[in-house]
Amino acid sequence: MITRNAYSVRTRLTLVAVVLAMVSGIALTVVATISLYGLAGTFKIAEVANAGNEIARLIEGKRLPAVLPRGEAEAIQVLNAAGQVVASTPNLAGAPRVTSFTPSDSKTREDRKICGIPQLHGRCMNVVALRSYQPDGKWIVYSIGSPVPWYVHPGLFAFIVGACLLTVLMSGFCSYRTVTGALVPVNAIRKELEEITSTDIGRRVPVPPARDEIRLLAETINQTLDRLENAAEQQRRFASDASHDLRSPLTAMRAQVEEALHYPDDVDWKIKANAMIFSLDRLQAIVSDLLMLARLDSGVTAARERIDLGELVSEELDRRKRCVEVTRKLEPGVVVIGDRLRLARLLTNLADNAERHAASRITVSVTEQNDMAVLEVVDDGAGIAPEQREVVFRRFTRLDAARNKDAGGTGLGLPIAREIAEAHGGSLKAADSAQGARFVLRIPLTR
Repeated sequence: MITRNAYSVRTRLTLVAVVLAMVSGIALTVVATISLYGLAGTFKIAEVANAGNEIARLIEGKRLPAVLPRGEAEAIQVLNAAGQVVASTPNLAGAPRVTSFTPSDSKTREDRKICGIPQLHGRCMNVVALRSYQPDGKWIVYSIGSPVPWYVHPGLFAFIVGACLLTVLMSGFCSYRTVTGALVPVNAIRKELEEITSTDIGRRVPVPPARDEIRLLAETINQTLDRLENAAEQQRRFASDASHDLRSPLTAMRAQVEEALHYPDDVDWKIKANAMIFSLDRLQAIVSDLLMLARLDSGVTAARERIDLGELVSEELDRRKRCVEVTRKLEPGVVVIGDRLRLARLLTNLADNAERHAASRITVSVTEQNDMAVLEVVDDGAGIAPEQREVVFRRFTRLDAARNKDAGGTGLGLPIAREIAEAHGGSLKAADSAQGARFVLRIPLTR
C-alpha cells in the first residue's frame, strides 16, 4: 500500500542535507582526530627521546649527575653496563629498573608503551630506551613521557567538533533557503493551476526567468494548456456543428410528418416516405461518421495484416458503380500493414469526394515511392484553392462549392480519411494538380 509522505519537499531536502552534512562532519572529525593523534603521538615520543638524548650526551661527557633534570620527559632513569640504576629524576629516586626491554642489537633506540609503573601511579606511559656505548659496556637510558590522549587536546577537539556542528547548521540553513527559493515559482504555478477551470482555460502559468528545470516544467504545462484549449475549442465547435447537421434532417422529417398529419387526405404517402428515407439516410450517414470518428479518437487498436494496396483499391472500386469514369493506375506488389476495413473506408471517402466534384472522370493510382506506398485520387473538377487545402480536413467543413453541388455530404469524409491515414503512420494531404483536386495518401511500405 502506498502511503503519503507527511513531510514537505522543503523539510525532506533540508533533513537530507543536514544528515549528509552530519555524516560527513563525523567522518571528517574521526579522520582528522586519528591523523592528529598519530602526528601528536610521534611528536610526543620525539620530545621524550630528545630528553633522553640530552642525558646520553651527559653520560658521554662524564658529567652525569645522580639526580637528573626531567626536561620534556616526565621521568628518566639511567642504567650502567651492569644493569644498575645509577641516576634518575626525583620521581624515580630509589626505584628499581622500570622495564626490562632494551633496543635490539641493530638499533640504538626503541620505544614501547609500558603500563603499571608504581612510581608513576600505574599509568600507561611511553618509554623510550636509548643505548649509549661506554668503555665498560652498553649503558641504557629510559626516558618516560605521558601518551597523547585520543582527543589529542581538549581545545583542538572542541574546535573540530564546533566546526562540524557549525557546518551542519549552515548546510541545513542554506538548504532550507535554497529549496524555499527554488519552490517559489512552483508555488506560483500550483496557485495558478488551482484557479484555472474548464471555463477559464485561456490562462497560463507564470514562466520563471531562470533557465532551469522549473522553467521547462512551466513551459510544458503551458503547452499542455494550449493543447487542452485547442481540444476544448475543437470539441465545442464539433458539438455545435454536429448538432446543426443533425438538426437539419430531423427538422426536415418533423416538418414532413407534421404536414402529413395536418393534411392526411392530400398526402402522397409514397413520395413522403421517399423524402423521409432521404433524410434518414443523411441522418444515418452523419451518425455512422460520428461513430467512426469516436473510435479513431479513442485510439482503439485496429486489426493489423499485410495488405496489397493495389488489390484493395481494385476490389473497392469494383464493389460500387460510379457515376463518372474511373481511370485506374495500380502498381502491383505495393504491400502495407494495416486494417483492411479502415483503409477501404479511407478509399471510399476519397472516391466519393472525388465523384461529387468531378466533371466527368476521376483517376486512382497506387505507386511505390521512397519506401512509401502512395495512393492518389484525382478528379477533373474545379479543384481546391491552396488556402483551403487544410480547411477541407476540418470536421463538418464543406466549402461553398461542395454545398451547392451536393447538399447531402456530411463534412466528415475527409477528416475521417486523414485520421485513418495518421493511425497507420502515414499522411493525407491535398496537393497541387493541373486540373481538379488531388489527394495524396502516403503509408510506410512493408517488405
